Amino acid sequence: MRVPQRRVNLTNGEYLDLYDTSGPYTDTNAVIDLHKGLPPRAGIVTDRGTQLQRARAGEITAEMEFIAVREGVPAELVRTEVAAGRAVIPANHKHPESEPMIIGKAFGVKINANIGNSAVTSSIAEEVEKMVWAIRWGADNIMDLSTGKDIHQTREWILRNSPVPVGTVPIYQALEKTNGDPAALTWELYRDTVIEQAEQGVDYMTVHAGVLLRYVPLTAKRVTGIVSRGGSIMAAWCLAHHRESFLYTHFEELCEILARYDVTFSLGDGLRPGSIADANDEAQFAELRTLGELTKIAKSHGVQVMIEGPGHVPMHKIVENVKLEEELCEEAPFYTLARWPPISLLRMTTSPRQSARRSSPRPGPRCCAT
Repeated sequence: MRVPQRRVNLTNGEYLDLYDTSGPYTDTNAVIDLHKGLPPRAGIVTDRGTQLQRARAGEITAEMEFIAVREGVPAELVRTEVAAGRAVIPANHKHPESEPMIIGKAFGVKINANIGNSAVTSSIAEEVEKMVWAIRWGADNIMDLSTGKDIHQTREWILRNSPVPVGTVPIYQALEKTNGDPAALTWELYRDTVIEQAEQGVDYMTVHAGVLLRYVPLTAKRVTGIVSRGGSIMAAWCLAHHRESFLYTHFEELCEILARYDVTFSLGDGLRPGSIADANDEAQFAELRTLGELTKIAKSHGVQVMIEGPGHVPMHKIVENVKLEEELCEEAPFYTLARWPPISLLRMTTSPRQSARRSSPRPGPRCCAT
C-alpha cells in the first residue's frame, strides 16, 4: 500500500513527513495530463454496501486501512469511529481518482475549499487550476459551487483530476435547469440532478432538508434573514407552494440513492445565522433538531452523515453550539462553513468566488470536528 506524504527537509539534515493532500501535483516525476485525468485507485469494492454499513458489520475496508496509515492511528479506531457515526469517509464508488480521507474529531482537522464558476466568470480550465492550487496548499476536500455555464462538464473535469473528495450542492444545478426560478423546482428534477452528480463521482452532497415551512417565519425578525443560498432557495419554494420541502418529504428516497453510490450527506444549515445578532435563535436550533432526526434516518439507510453549521456566532456561544449538535445529531462530524469570528455583513455566505477560499481554519480547538 502506497500512502502519500510530504517530506520536509530540516536544517539539521533530518526530515519530517507530513500529511499530504496534493496528489501527484507536487511529485516532480509525475506526468500530469488533465485530459486523461488521474489514474484510478485499484481495489474499489462496490457490492458490499457503504463504508458505514461495512464498518458496522465489523469489516476494516481498504479505505480504512489507507486512512489509518495516513492518520497514524490503528485501523480499528477508524472502523469504530465510522461505525459510530462520529466520522465519515467521503468516497463515492464512481470517484476512483481520490485518495481516501476521513473527517471526524478523533482525526486531524480538515480544510474544505470552495471553488466554482458563476454567471460572471466561467472557465473549466480556471476551475481545475483552482482545485490544483487549493490541494497544493492543503485543502483536504473541494466543493464545486458552480452556478454558471457548463456545470456538468466543469464538474467532470474537476472529478477526473481531483485526488481529494469533491462535494456539491445539487440544488444549485437544479435551479439552473429552471432558469433561476425556485418555484419551478420539483422533486423529480432534483432527484435526477442528484443521480447525475452521483454517477459522475461526487463524494458528498449538501442537502438543505432541514428548512421546513414552519421554520421560515422564524427568520422574519432577524437582522440578516436567511443568508444560506440553498436555504433561501428552499424557503422560497416552501412559501410559493405553501407545502413542506420536497427534500424533507422525499428524504428516505434520497437516502436510497446516496446509499447506492456511498455518497455522504452534508446536511445543510439553511437557516444558519448570518450575523452574531441572530446567533443561537429559534430558527437555527429548530433546523438543527430536524437535522438530528434526519441524521438517524440517513444512518438507518447506511448513509454517512456530517452536519453543517453553526454559521456566524460569537466566541462565547461556540461551546453551546458544538454540545447541542453532538447531542441532537449523535456526534456526527460538525462541518463548519465559515470562519468563527463575528461577521455582520448582509450577503449570501456561499456565493461562488473567483478563487478557492478556506471554509474552516486548520489550527485551534474551536474546529474540533470539522
